[in-house]
Amino acid sequence: MSGQLTLEGVGKAYRHWGSEWLRAASWFGLPVRPKEEHWIVRNVTLTIGAGEAVGVVGRNGAGKSTLLKLITGTTQPTEGRISRGGRIAAILELGMGFNPDLTGRQNCFHSAGLMGYTQQQIEGVMPSIEAFAEVGEYFDEPVRTYSSGMQVRVAFAVATAFRPDILIVDEALSVGDAYFQAKCFKRVQEFKEQGTTLILVSHSVGDIVKHCDRVIFIKDGGVHADGPSREISNLYLDELFGRKTGNAVVAEPDGPASPPNSMGAGIEDLFHTRRGYNKGEHRWGQGGARIIDYAVVSCGEEHPARLDSGARTEFMMKVVFDQDVESAVPGILIKTLEGLFLYGTNSFLASSGAKVISAKAGDVLVCAFQLPMNVNEGHYMVSLGISSGDPLSELTPLDRRYDSILLDVSRPMQFWGIVDLHAEFSVRAA
Repeated sequence: MSGQLTLEGVGKAYRHWGSEWLRAASWFGLPVRPKEEHWIVRNVTLTIGAGEAVGVVGRNGAGKSTLLKLITGTTQPTEGRISRGGRIAAILELGMGFNPDLTGRQNCFHSAGLMGYTQQQIEGVMPSIEAFAEVGEYFDEPVRTYSSGMQVRVAFAVATAFRPDILIVDEALSVGDAYFQAKCFKRVQEFKEQGTTLILVSHSVGDIVKHCDRVIFIKDGGVHADGPSREISNLYLDELFGRKTGNAVVAEPDGPASPPNSMGAGIEDLFHTRRGYNKGEHRWGQGGARIIDYAVVSCGEEHPARLDSGARTEFMMKVVFDQDVESAVPGILIKTLEGLFLYGTNSFLASSGAKVISAKAGDVLVCAFQLPMNVNEGHYMVSLGISSGDPLSELTPLDRRYDSILLDVSRPMQFWGIVDLHAEFSVRAA
């Protein structure tokens, strides 16, 4: 099927044979063993359907780029089988396939020719390639004179001059300016609407969640997880921040009973009558402190079923410290239901007074953030976190509860979009 991609037990190894005779023997399928063998990708089996938008995430060195080269055919697999449906366009390593001594225009002819297009077809789209790249007179200058951003402009313009069945975009776009990134993603969205299969590799969780419905998490050369973008992005953030095995916070599904403390009964009752808890939350951290409960108060109502858009709302989290923490930094993050980040802050950024907290083992504190819910009608998720360290350099997550609270915000629409920026209009004579 056009646009469909299937990988069956795919692997890629780099081998050192010790002699050219052994290498030649391996070409004919003779039972010879390499002197050394290093597997980059191993046992990858997956299917990407026509028209799907799939993100690929993973740490540097996980095997993402090698996997993409296998998919495009730039590198041949050591084992397994790859079935590609239709024409593939790919933007992988920066300037990959460009001859630095040729001009941008000459490289476009060369690259498009390698993609299977005729001279006549390329000449027909060359004006649109030049216009999209927007590199001006440099289009007829050697590529060695280009900046990295200019190389990306030309590479993307030629790769997308014709709508492909499968479009693969690696991290290359990250070196472009914001204007050109927006221009590229607009074209990508147009291709998606026309049925193009998209494979997007990025370290930006926001880009992945925004443009992809499904995410494949690559780890140690294999598929570690494959599923909905929001869920797999949370797993990737877990990996990115380095949860330590054996010292992780364990989620307590229905919320544990609060430990004895000196807080008033009113706050205790508030925590035990909560609404909106998401049992599908993603919880992780290094340990040392635990967020054992939360509370939401809006317009004087405790745990309201629905919030009014614009209403000042207080989010409270109850934290118990299992060890001394010299510098604790609570934080909060609000997302759309799809997982797109809307707003995040912590005590250091949001406080004009005490920005960090010092706590002893056994202390139980209630940390609160107050903010107006200036968002449009819809459903949102709130994540809570407690970290330690220097907010200006690096924070260590102690307990993070992603997507813990589900919010339902309602109000007749008074603006378009998601966030209310409170624009004011005026008119005056010229």
